[in-house]
Amino acid sequence: MSNMVVFGSQWGDEGKGKVVDMLAEKADAIVRFQGGNNAGHTLVVDGEQCILHLIPSGILHPGKKCLIGNGVVLDPFVFCEELDKLAAKGVDVSAGRVMISKKTHIIMPYHRLMDSARESSRSDDGRIGTTGRGIGPCYEDKMHRCGIRAGDFADPDLLKEKIVIALEEKNVLFKHLYGAEPMDAQAVFDEVMPVAERLVPYLGDVSTVIQEADCVLFEGAQGTHLDIDHGTYPFVTSSNTVTANAASGSGCSPRELDRIIAIVKAYTTRVGSGPFPTELLDADGEYLQTNGHEFGATTGRKRRCGWLDLVVLKESARLNGPTELAITKLDVLSGMKEVKLCVAYEYNGETIAYPPQEQNGMAHVTPVFETLPGWDEDISGARGWDDLPENAVKYLRRIEEITGVKIGIVSVGPDRVQTF
Repeated sequence: MSNMVVFGSQWGDEGKGKVVDMLAEKADAIVRFQGGNNAGHTLVVDGEQCILHLIPSGILHPGKKCLIGNGVVLDPFVFCEELDKLAAKGVDVSAGRVMISKKTHIIMPYHRLMDSARESSRSDDGRIGTTGRGIGPCYEDKMHRCGIRAGDFADPDLLKEKIVIALEEKNVLFKHLYGAEPMDAQAVFDEVMPVAERLVPYLGDVSTVIQEADCVLFEGAQGTHLDIDHGTYPFVTSSNTVTANAASGSGCSPRELDRIIAIVKAYTTRVGSGPFPTELLDADGEYLQTNGHEFGATTGRKRRCGWLDLVVLKESARLNGPTELAITKLDVLSGMKEVKLCVAYEYNGETIAYPPQEQNGMAHVTPVFETLPGWDEDISGARGWDDLPENAVKYLRRIEEITGVKIGIVSVGPDRVQTF
């Protein structure tokens, strides 16, 4: 059976968790390959909501192995909280079923302090919109080659030594640049050790599990246009969110990636700062926000809403090579008299089909819209193409025509069964 990659094609919050939950039934193992607990995947099963931040969404399927790859940065406190919440619901979260790569980097208390101190020191116009969870500073330490890896938890002496080294530089910044109190290495060590000891049984060789499985589902976080290289820099996340990172962030060959599924919300949303060409600041935007319950699963922040941007999707297609699209939240558009698709941008006097490559270029484009008739019918009970109104089908077919990618999955509601 083919391995599958699920990635977000917009700015995150596309509904990846639900699609992963649906596809997990066919997989032996589900592996998260990047990001940290700045992402939240919301699942609804039999009317009950479950929000996950680190543990792969396939955890609700009994018997499936759930893996955290080396490309993830893991907050051990949040991980343990998720274990406890899932266990309280009767979910099996035993070591062996849930595994953390020994190469996964760990978010430490000083990473969270650095994140919040930096963001607070910026002017309102210069703020990135970080969640303050220490994701970026942890990735920095990884690249600086002074990071704490999950495997270090099994060696307390090494862990203590690395904390001391990490704080030598950081305490200078805390005290003299950000006006914060320096952190004591012993206190940090004492704070971390209880969760470190708890995590040790969960450590393993994720690459070998992937190699031995017949079907692996690779789960990304955030979206393509938050990618550190290809997103709307600097308003991006701190990792590569594109499909290529599914291999390097998990520990396998790119040849192992077969079916690549782009998750596409039927309209566009964005949380935090950064350019958003199709953003709606009118009654239509309010309708999408209210009808779509657009609040961040991790932060609770209100999401900015706008029309579907096919320029963004075409860029996602050429960066990720999707074999199919999965359209989510199509039901949210019901009741709108007309719907619009952004099919191109006007930029520096030219019409362009892909986003400009200059930093902040997307803040200076004018979207070119195509208007289609809307539909009034409630489609939340649709279970196939024939159940959709004609105008909804036309909307979907137009997305296929412009992106050049076929639609393989359509979601018309939050529950697991509202998908075909």
